[in-house]
Amino acid sequence: MTAPRGIIAEARSVERVRTLVALGARLQLLESVSTLSRERLTRIYREAQGKSPPKGMLPFSTDWFMTWQPNIHSSLFLNLYQRVIKATNIDEADALILSYRLYGEQVALLGHSQALSITRAWRLIKFVDSGMLTLTPCTCCRGQFVVHTYDLVKAYRCGLCAPPSRAGKGREWRDLEAAGPPALPQKTRKHSGETVTA
Repeated sequence: MTAPRGIIAEARSVERVRTLVALGARLQLLESVSTLSRERLTRIYREAQGKSPPKGMLPFSTDWFMTWQPNIHSSLFLNLYQRVIKATNIDEADALILSYRLYGEQVALLGHSQALSITRAWRLIKFVDSGMLTLTPCTCCRGQFVVHTYDLVKAYRCGLCAPPSRAGKGREWRDLEAAGPPALPQKTRKHSGETVTA
């Protein structure tokens, strides 16, 4: 005997919410992809994270996506998302989850930390859907990068081909520079009964 369709759909919705919470989603994102009540979403969030969901407004400006590192990460994610949408029949919420996981895997392979949160990734999709942001090809590498829809991009060069002068010199770079080169292991050898450090 099969369970009623409503129960199956609800179970899938709960599982999707738990997955999004594990990826760091904010409550507003959960409300947009689920038909569950706010109280239930809050309860699921507390059970999964052991704390109440954070309060406050979501990022609403498109400018964050234009800065150097966020633009590269956002462009990678958006390219993945659009490929997933075109290649599969899954809905937008599941495409968001799959694309964000693929983005995380690619960033980890390069040895970097993720600059794009799941909530910002969702906002990026909304900005593209509303016509505020789009992808445009770099004239140098031909990769597709996030830009404002009405920017003049005839001779656009991406942040990888034409990085700003301070690119990559954030806190992580300063910490590495301050630490200096890694210490080389010292070799010891025995010389006439005494241990000498080389």
